[in-house]
Amino acid sequence: MVMEDTLLANGCAHGDIPSTLSRDIHNGTVTNNVPSSSPSFGLVEASLINALCTQDSEGVRFSTGQDQRLAVEGPIPPMQFPAFQWTRHSATPGSREQDMGSLRVTKRHRKLLKTSPVVSNNSLNSSSSSSGSPDSPEESWQWHRLSHIQEARRRLMKEVCAKYKSSISRTITPHHVSRIYVEDKYKLLYCEVPKAGCSNWKRILMVLSGLASSTHEIKHDAVHYGNHLKRLDSFDRQGITQRLETYTKVLFVREPLERLVSAFRDKFENPNTYYHPVFGKPIISKYRVNASKVALRTGSGVTFQEFMQYLLDVHRPVGMDIHWEPTSQLCSPCLLDYNFIGKFETMEEEANFLLRRTGAPHNLTFPRFKDRNPKAERTSTHLTHRYFAQLSTSQRQRAYDFYYMDYLMFNYSKPFKDLY
Repeated sequence: MVMEDTLLANGCAHGDIPSTLSRDIHNGTVTNNVPSSSPSFGLVEASLINALCTQDSEGVRFSTGQDQRLAVEGPIPPMQFPAFQWTRHSATPGSREQDMGSLRVTKRHRKLLKTSPVVSNNSLNSSSSSSGSPDSPEESWQWHRLSHIQEARRRLMKEVCAKYKSSISRTITPHHVSRIYVEDKYKLLYCEVPKAGCSNWKRILMVLSGLASSTHEIKHDAVHYGNHLKRLDSFDRQGITQRLETYTKVLFVREPLERLVSAFRDKFENPNTYYHPVFGKPIISKYRVNASKVALRTGSGVTFQEFMQYLLDVHRPVGMDIHWEPTSQLCSPCLLDYNFIGKFETMEEEANFLLRRTGAPHNLTFPRFKDRNPKAERTSTHLTHRYFAQLSTSQRQRAYDFYYMDYLMFNYSKPFKDLY
């Protein structure tokens, strides 16, 4: 995806937007984006800054409950975010599926996205300084290139958010920030996207927090079950607001169907005491004809076809899960306005760039190792195509439709030629 990002950084629009299909974004919505001047990342030319896309800001309600409200008139200035509505929504654990409103993406929406001019906001200042600095002219050029890519990604995200924004004014709730991990010393907020390098990112945060001296000494269980890292929703309203306003908000994404296959392989093709009984049993019960008693009792042996039937079923027998929930719903990028959008496909280079810019120790670099099933073949584009070859053209189309906002917002190409 480096070529696409480079084209985008040079001002090219996303050229892969279909225009012939109305599609439903399953139980989700894209919320209003809120501009921020939190720390940005690089030596960005004025012409690129002026090209940044934003949408018209709306009045924001500051809510501490149902009865007390403070209306804020006019545009939202940089660094100001909507405050919090503290009523939690009932939802499947780990999912935003029921929290997000529904949004129908029509052919007219797509046409608007392709033809409407970008709305500029010249007052948006995205050239804040940061702790790190390049050590050589060669590194300076590299930073300049990566900074352009970052600005282009954020510009595209703002454009998509502006065109597909909900007509209903939204506020940030604790649920919106429940997947975000906090590192106070280096002022980082990291949204966990499973199967997109999140285990190693948690290791990085643990080292930055002083919980370990090296990423290599941190075992998988300590990363995911040790409760060593603080989540943003564990703070009070003031603590959440202050961090959203002043910390660097980080999001790393992955090609959506590749991430999906990676999740399926990890959770259903390996022994698992949670996903087999909780997800496997109802999936086999509903979608497998003449299922054996052993399969119904254990939930083991779910096939990829059965898993996809579950995922695309509007009446799923069991709820959504963070490992295959779309990133556009999981991390609320239109609402939280991330400062740094990295990609799994170029993870090492971009993660190390971010670490240097935040002033992290020079000897701390992003880990390369894979600690879960290290001998298994890594999920690649080729392997993803092998799995999806088991499905019909219609099922592949529906899978693409399910993750359509992720493809659009993060500039990933259509994975199959027969998609529209």
